[in-house]
Amino acid sequence: MNIVCIGAGSMAESMIHGWINKRILKPSDISVMNKSDIDRLEFLRDEYGVNIVQKEKTELKNADFALLAMKPKDVKAALCGIQDDLSPDTVILSVVAGVPIRTIQKYVGNLPIARAMPNTSAKIGKSATGVAWSEQVTLEQQYELRDLLSSIGGVTVVEEPQLDAVTAVAGSGPAFIYYFAEAMTEAGVANGLSLEDSKKLVRQTFSGASEMLQYAEFAELRKKVTSPNGTTAAGIASLEENNFKEIIGECINQAASRSQALGREFE
Repeated sequence: MNIVCIGAGSMAESMIHGWINKRILKPSDISVMNKSDIDRLEFLRDEYGVNIVQKEKTELKNADFALLAMKPKDVKAALCGIQDDLSPDTVILSVVAGVPIRTIQKYVGNLPIARAMPNTSAKIGKSATGVAWSEQVTLEQQYELRDLLSSIGGVTVVEEPQLDAVTAVAGSGPAFIYYFAEAMTEAGVANGLSLEDSKKLVRQTFSGASEMLQYAEFAELRKKVTSPNGTTAAGIASLEENNFKEIIGECINQAASRSQALGREFE
């Protein structure tokens, strides 16, 4: 299987790392290209052993999959630059936020196209990834896509309109969790802990809670920790008084709305 990564940022690197680490692909199976940053391409080559796409773009012509992993504003130029070099059998796998399948089809025609929204936890094989595909994607290609994406974490197949919610919950979600961890760390320091101890405690708390989430319903886990009139109950009461769920809901709504807006920009 040959894959060409068009775009070489953090998401592409996370996926490359996951594929190689899980031995789904060999470094020689992967090629990288971007608009102009040769230093970045050379870093990926030296770090992971992948190939750099040459001027003739023969790697692209022979690709089974072409990964679109650039910023939304660069999609049009990237697609115009590769449309004449794609094989009719190449599957386009886009991880670009907001850009719909129909927009990609304007430039590459009726090639099989999948849109996925992984997150940067792909680097450690723990991504939460949503994926949708066009009707041109065959059953065999669907299996191959699942294999590629499951090598970097969990995969949920959705309808394309649901990808905006996936983007908000899973794509942006790690940053929201990191922000919450920052806030907890700062609160620990404000209550007398050293910064080092507060970070250590927050890291382990998040790690342990993340494992527990795999084995029980979220509300059930919360209730088991929340004794009546205890410390946890006091903290939960404060969250409820300050409309915590509404704040989180608005956070997800705004992220999903931005994903929708990105899509409209390319209509």
